[in-house]
Amino acid sequence: MKTAIAAAVLATGAAPAAAQVAVEAPGPEGSLAGTFVAPAEGKPVVLVIPGSGPTDQDGNNPMGVTAAPYKLLAEDLAERGIGTLRADKRGLFASKAAVADPNAVTISDYVDDVLAWSTLARAVTGRECVWLLGHSEGGLVALAAQERLENICGVVLVAAPARSFGTLLREQLTANPANSPILADALSAIDALEAGDKVDVSGMHPALQGLFAPQVQSFLIDAMRYDPAAMAAKSSLPILIVQGGKDIQVPQTDGELFRTSQPSARYALLPDMNHVLKDVPGDDRAANLAAYGDPSLPLAQGLVDAIAGFVEGGE
Repeated sequence: MKTAIAAAVLATGAAPAAAQVAVEAPGPEGSLAGTFVAPAEGKPVVLVIPGSGPTDQDGNNPMGVTAAPYKLLAEDLAERGIGTLRADKRGLFASKAAVADPNAVTISDYVDDVLAWSTLARAVTGRECVWLLGHSEGGLVALAAQERLENICGVVLVAAPARSFGTLLREQLTANPANSPILADALSAIDALEAGDKVDVSGMHPALQGLFAPQVQSFLIDAMRYDPAAMAAKSSLPILIVQGGKDIQVPQTDGELFRTSQPSARYALLPDMNHVLKDVPGDDRAANLAAYGDPSLPLAQGLVDAIAGFVEGGE
């Protein structure tokens, strides 16, 4: 593993702490691509696991999210000497060559990628273990990874759903009165997918045809098998739960459910943090959503302190 990639990473020891190095790890059909920030002497390494959909290594996606939360997190942690590795998901962006169809994935596939990246991080730093930080859906991947992989220091769950994907989807669809005309079809589709059956969406509303598109149904069936709160409850590793009080995608009840299921976990409630890890004023939904497109906003107050204190203290 200590090839030219490792040499390039190790060379950052003579550069500023925040120097970022492009790295690659083996994927199923081609290379996975990421960015590594080397840790200072004796400091930990954090592997950032991205959220759902076409989310890139900076935390952005082409559906209007340009807040760059993962890039900012890597930079802020680097100021404390903490190393990070963040990557594009298999089949997307610079990891496009890793798999032909980015929709043809399972949670287990993403765990395979966590293994590849954690192996690289340990090889080039000499660290015995790495910390997993899962944001949103990445929290589920982190929990699945710590069940299967060795050499994991602990898990940081940031804005991560504690309920199963099917339960969360039902609640989100039911909460919006505008969905009333399509709700019966939506709930029926979720029931079928939870049972492991694919659904015919050809006669459904266009919005549901996108949500339950045939090409993503295998992933949905797989993802709905997992119960994040139960997985956290069984973990013997240190866990930090970071919940935002202004998160309109993953509400505070999820953070509390994780906290209840794993009482030994550390819990950090950041009252003004939204889903893209930025502080937003008041309860104005428009202002909250505007933060999704603003990379100039700093990360939520207290976020870096909570993560850094946890991974350095190991509690």
